[in-house]
Formats: sequence, C-alpha cells, structure tokens
Amino acid sequence: MSKITAFFTELMRKYLPDPFVFAILLTLLTMVLAFAVESRPINLVVQDWGKGFWSLLAFTTQMAVILVMGYVLAAAPVVDRFLNRIAALVNTPRGAIIMATVVGCVGSYLNWGFGLVIGGIMAKKLALRVKGVHYPLIIASAYTGFTMYSLGLSATIPVLISTKGHSFEKQMGIIPLSETIFSPHILLTALAVLIVLPLINAAMHPKAGEKVTEISPELASNEEAKGASAANLLGDEKTFAGRLNNSRILSWLIGLTGMAFVAMHFMQNGSLDLNMINFFILFLGILLLGTPMKYVEKVNEGVKTIGGIILQFPFYAGIMAIMHASGLVESIAHVFVSFSTAYTLPLWGLVSSFFINFFAPSGGGHWVLQGPFMIEAAKTLGASQAHTAMSVMLGNGWNDLVQPFWILPALALSKLKLKDIMGYTVVSMFVVGAIYIGSSLFWP
Repeated sequence: MSKITAFFTELMRKYLPDPFVFAILLTLLTMVLAFAVESRPINLVVQDWGKGFWSLLAFTTQMAVILVMGYVLAAAPVVDRFLNRIAALVNTPRGAIIMATVVGCVGSYLNWGFGLVIGGIMAKKLALRVKGVHYPLIIASAYTGFTMYSLGLSATIPVLISTKGHSFEKQMGIIPLSETIFSPHILLTALAVLIVLPLINAAMHPKAGEKVTEISPELASNEEAKGASAANLLGDEKTFAGRLNNSRILSWLIGLTGMAFVAMHFMQNGSLDLNMINFFILFLGILLLGTPMKYVEKVNEGVKTIGGIILQFPFYAGIMAIMHASGLVESIAHVFVSFSTAYTLPLWGLVSSFFINFFAPSGGGHWVLQGPFMIEAAKTLGASQAHTAMSVMLGNGWNDLVQPFWILPALALSKLKLKDIMGYTVVSMFVVGAIYIGSSLFWP
C-alpha cells in the first residue's frame, strides 16, 4: 500500500495543476472536442460557452449558501463539543484517520454541504490532538467521505425524480425514494462504503520509520488565535448596541420564526428543494449559535472556504453549455450505452457518468445533461429507471473523489495544496469504484 500511495502522490505532485488551472484546461479541451468530435463551428462553440457562463448563477449562489451554512452548523458550539468528545477517544494516527473518514461519511450522508465541511473540521481537530498523524492524509480521508452524499439524504438525482413535477416526469414518472436511496440494495452499498473506506484510508498511513508530515505549528497557532478575533467581533456588551448584537432573545425569535415557516411549509405538502434546505439550515444555525454576532463570526469564517467555488462554478456552467449544445454528452453516453443490455445499462451508465462528471461536477446539472439519454435508453432496453438513475448518481459521487472542484473547501480549511492530498483520494477512488461497480452489477 505504501508503494501505491507513494506512486500516486508523486504523480500528482509533478503533473496536477491548481484547480482553477484545471478548470481552464477543461474548458479548452471541451471546446476542442466540440469542434473535432461534433463538428460544431468554433464561433458557435465560443458563443455557447459565453451564453452559458452565467446560466447557473442562481445555482452557484445556492451552492455557496449551503456550504457556508454547513460550515456554520459544523462549527456551532454544540457540534464542536460533540466533535471534541469524539476526538478525545482517539489516541493513534490510524485511529484518527478512521475517525475523520467516518465523520466525513456520516456528515455527507446527512447533507453534502454539512459533510463537506464537518469532515475537514474533525480532521484538523484530530491532527492537532494526536501526535504522528500524517496531515495531508487525514484531510484527504475526511474528504473521501463526500462520496457518501451520492447514497444519502441529499443525493440530488433521487431526491429530484421523487418530486412531483420534476423535469422528466412525463418520460419516467415519479420514482419514490424507497426504490433508490432507501432501497435495501443502496443501504447495503452505503454500509459497505462506510466500513471499507475508513480501513483503506488507515492502511495508507505511513508506517513507523516512514516520513510523516504533521500539521504545521503556524496553522495550529492560527486556530488558537481565532478565539481572540471572535471576542473582538462580539464587541462591548455594556452598550445598548452591544446588547442587541449579543442578544439571545433576538436569535431565538427569528430562529423560531424560521422554523415555524418550515413546519407550515411541510404541513401544506410543500416540496423539499434546495431553497428549503438552505432556509432550514440557515435558521437552525442561528438557533445553535445563540446570538447574532456569533452567527456573523462563523459565517465570515465559512465564506473564506468557498472563494474557489464561486470563481470556478461559472467556468463549469460554460463547459456544460458547450456539452449540451454540441451533443458531446450524448456522444459520450452513446459510446457506453450502444453495447449495453437491460442488465449492463446501469454499469455503463455509472462509467459514463464518471467521465461526464469531470465536465459537469454538479448532480443536478449533470442529470439535466445525461438524464434524457439514459431515460430513453432504459425505456428501449427495458431496464429499471430507478436503477439507471442511481447509476448516474453513483458515477457522480465516484468521480467527485478525483474532481478538483469539490475539494476546494477542504483545501481552504487545511491550507494544503491539491497535489498534497489528491494522490490519496485516487487510491480511495479505485476502492469505491469497485464497490459501486459491484453494486450496479448485482442490483436485485
């Protein structure tokens, strides 16, 4: 395992560019493919890109909000105390790797924005507490838990197709969650990932005598300095303005009002969409933080983790626009589907989804591009629509292990570079891929 890990780590160190550079190169590659493979005139390719660049601006804002709110929840005092108690139970480097992976897995299963952040926070706590932990590996391990989002409660595609009035309802109908993420097969797949992934990550930890990179003293001192800066933000509680800024009553009043709206929304059979999820976790965060200024403090910290996503999401929106207008998605999917049967369609749907996710690293946007082709293929071959849709979702979650876009919050939290951690996620990607492929082939 040490030799395999060292190989991929050195490979990433030499050849993997910054995530923003990766997005630029991917944009240029997509343009070339649209011209060379689909014979799309280059002037139209550039127009497709420019017109699509801001097409997901509202969605970008939703993504930014859910990540910041996820950070706020993960950093709330009650959650922080819970994480500290868990961290106190761990005393060995490999135990720390396992715990960071499990927290990342469970958090991502509950909500992808929450999981993407809480795993990194837990990893830093363990790196500070447990001597001898290889810091790049524990950050990478926490991030690998993000793949569990594709099997969990916020998995975009199964949640979408279970909602009345979704975009493809006429073509495939409404698929209940009991046939996708809550089916026994997918629950067993999630359990397999939860057991195997932490053990694989722990096996990658350097052995005794091998080089270990612990968390830097500068980063540790920065963590200690956060408390002092937070105290400055809270201000003087003796003034009238200070008492308002630090009023628990105000937080409780507005927080409970928000919760009342959520309750009324679902009592009136309202749907669970991304805006409602954001609304819920925003006001839950206000309640958990206790005062307006404590909430502002954590929001300010959270915003620092999403700068890369705000910058890069429009580039991926442009890439998706080229893919859609040129027909590249259909061509990629057709290569795999052309030799599929009703039995193997989910397998090739998984594999094609893995490749498409490099260009469209968003579950919702990904499904808009690949969904129509997969739905028709399932109809033609007589394959299960639920199984086929989940294969696209799993391909998305599988590729996220090596798609630099979603690693950005982990990099911002850890102050590491992409090349420091990607070698480890590549190894995890192979293991998770084996589980997902097996899941696709042996679906009952």
